[in-house]
Amino acid sequence: MNRTAKEYALISLKGIAMGAADVIPGVSGGTIAFITGIYEELITSIGNINFGLVKTFKSHGVKAFWQQLNGNFLLALLIGIGISVFSLMRVAHYLIEEHPIKIWSFFFGLVIASVWFIGKQISKITLANVFIFVIGALIAFGVTKITPAQGTTNELYLLLCGALAVCAMILPGISGAFILLLLGAYQTISEAVSSFNFKTIALVGLGAIIGLLSFSKLLKWLFKHYKDLTLALLSGFILGSLNKIWPWKEVLKTKVIKDKTIVLAEQSIWPNQFEGENHFWLAMGLMLIGFISIIILEKIGESNN
Repeated sequence: MNRTAKEYALISLKGIAMGAADVIPGVSGGTIAFITGIYEELITSIGNINFGLVKTFKSHGVKAFWQQLNGNFLLALLIGIGISVFSLMRVAHYLIEEHPIKIWSFFFGLVIASVWFIGKQISKITLANVFIFVIGALIAFGVTKITPAQGTTNELYLLLCGALAVCAMILPGISGAFILLLLGAYQTISEAVSSFNFKTIALVGLGAIIGLLSFSKLLKWLFKHYKDLTLALLSGFILGSLNKIWPWKEVLKTKVIKDKTIVLAEQSIWPNQFEGENHFWLAMGLMLIGFISIIILEKIGESNN
């Protein structure tokens, strides 16, 4: 696909948004990819990575190899994601710790709009689609209720964490960062990124590559043969994940690791049950801004198409 430099710069910006979402437990980079209109191209491009690329390289050279890989698209996206992960992780952590209700309110509005945005792409509402939607919502809701595991630095375990997290990252509604939190590896990996611990980063990255190349092929096949059912499942995932990013929480269980308090269990509560300032009207405004942001992105995508 021929694109201009401006279009590739826009793809990098979408990558930055994906990376920012992926470092926040509860928000999915896959959701951002979907609402910015690059999800299917991303899945297709990753799914096309196979040994056939080696044959193309040997037979037709670097240019043909790069075109078959859709290399410009993937490189632009990876640059954006990389910039975001290494530069915004600390900012994201600060905002979540210091202004949790405000940040989660914005994302809550954004994710609600994402359910509508993805769901409306289903060509026909059938009983099967509704059933799959409900199943997806129940699965995602169940995941948000799981108590996180304790941390570990085992090399094989970090490899597995990378594989599982990246599968979640490319699924709209399922947060890769939250999966890492459940597996007890989120703190280990976030500290490795902040301190540039390249050994840990490389292990997780290798696991991510393995998981990405295998899982993307399944998603590519599902979109090709069962698109409506796949969209219904993804919409359900996103709806079920809303429990995780509900702004008002009551902490049930915590653990202190290296002078840092980690939340192990919490439950969603109504704003009037929240102990402390609930910022209700500001939160409602931020939810509305998040919702409108998706509408604006959709209109931009339609005008570009």
